[in-house]
Amino acid sequence: MRLKKSVGRRVFLVVNALLVALISVVCIYPILHILAVSFSSNEAAQGGMVNLLPVDFQLDAYEFVIGNAQFFTSFGVSVKRTLLGLVVNMTITILAAYPLSKTRDKFSGRNKYMWFFVFTMLFSGGLIPGYLIVNATGLIDTIWALVIPSAVPVYNIILLQNYIKGLPGEISESAYIDGAGEWSVLFRIILPLSKPVLATLVLFAAVAHWNSWFDGMIYMNRPQNYPLQTYLQTIVVQLNLKAVTNLSDVTNIAEQNSKAAQIIIAMLPILVVYPFLQKYFTKGIVLGSVKG
Repeated sequence: MRLKKSVGRRVFLVVNALLVALISVVCIYPILHILAVSFSSNEAAQGGMVNLLPVDFQLDAYEFVIGNAQFFTSFGVSVKRTLLGLVVNMTITILAAYPLSKTRDKFSGRNKYMWFFVFTMLFSGGLIPGYLIVNATGLIDTIWALVIPSAVPVYNIILLQNYIKGLPGEISESAYIDGAGEWSVLFRIILPLSKPVLATLVLFAAVAHWNSWFDGMIYMNRPQNYPLQTYLQTIVVQLNLKAVTNLSDVTNIAEQNSKAAQIIIAMLPILVVYPFLQKYFTKGIVLGSVKG
C-alpha cells in the first residue's frame, strides 16, 4: 500500500530538490566558465567578456599546450606514475589497515603501530631532509621518486581500518570456524565487502598522484621526466620551461586562455574515471549480510 505524502513531506522534497539543484549549479558553473574561456579569443578572455559560452571560438590555447612533443611525454609519465602509485598505495593501505582493524587481544602491538602512523601525520622531517633521502637513495630523475615518498597514505589507512572495524564480526568468525586463514578472510570476505571505501580510496590516490606537480619540480632535473602537472605548471604559470622548443606563440596567448586550457586538460582523466567509481560510494553491500 502506498502511503500518502503529507504537506510537510512534500515541502521537504521540494526544498531538498532546489537545494541540490543550487549546489549542482554552483559546482558546474566554474567548469563551464573555464571551458568557455579556454575556447575564447585572447581579447575576449583578457577583457572579461566570457561567461558560459566561448567568444570568438578558437583553439590557440590548446594548440599551445599540447602542440609540443614534451606534452605527450609528460602525459605518459603522469599515467605511469598514477598507475604505479595507485598499486603501491592500495597494496600498502590494505596490508596495513587490515591488522590495525583487529582488537588488542588479537593484535597486541596494534596501538604502537597506530601511534607510529599517526605520528607521521602530525610531524614531518621537512622538505630538505626528504630531498636528501631521495637523492641519497639514487631516486632522483626516476619514476620512483614520485611514488615512494608518498607510498604510505596514512589518512587512507585510517579510513579503511575504521571501515573494516565497522563490518559485522560474525562474518569473519564464521569463516575462521570453517577453517579460513587470515589471507582468505582478507581477500575473499573483507575486500569484497569493502568495495565502497576501496573505490573512494582509489579515487583519492589517483587524484593525488595525477594532480601532484611540486615533487616533479623537486626530484626531476630533466624536463623530459616531468609529470604532466609539472610540465603544465611550468609553461603556463612560469612561462619559462626549458623543454619548450618554441616560445614564439607565448605572447599571442592570453594568460587566462592558457590557465583554462591547463585546467580542462588536467581534469579530463579524473572526469573519465569518476563515473565508474561513483556507483560504489553509496552502495551499502554490508546491509543484510548478517541475518538472524
